[in-house]
Amino acid sequence: MLCIDEASLVAIKEHGQRSYPEECCGILLGKAFDEGTRNVTELHPLENRQTESRRNRFLIEAQDMFRADKYAREKGIDILGFYHSHPDHEARPSQFDREHAWPWYYYIIVSINQGIPGSLTCWELDDDRSRFHAIEVGLSTSEACIKSEEKSHV
Repeated sequence: MLCIDEASLVAIKEHGQRSYPEECCGILLGKAFDEGTRNVTELHPLENRQTESRRNRFLIEAQDMFRADKYAREKGIDILGFYHSHPDHEARPSQFDREHAWPWYYYIIVSINQGIPGSLTCWELDDDRSRFHAIEVGLSTSEACIKSEEKSHV
């Protein structure tokens, strides 16, 4: 499960809306718990560095990853995954997404239809890189998210 607060969900959708008709992208920061739950505590919005096909591609450059990783280590949190938008397309990973994703990380995709945010989904790439599987998204205030965080402090 991916636990995230309402403000962060809104921020992801707004980033996608501002970037439309191009894809937006960013990094999810927070804590990973033993049972697979991840709690997003911060977003790190990025500029899409792709120079071509920005309507259906995004690029996070190594320098952006380095800065985000350094920031996360300094704060004692983790890079949990990434988010990006799909302008005028459903919030499902594409073949291109699968070919460029890494196992373990969670991937939020938000659909932006005619400039209006639509559905938001979360995915994880299988270890053998053969397919994505859906990850439940829960509000940080939900009982399941609160219980996961409490278990981690025991």
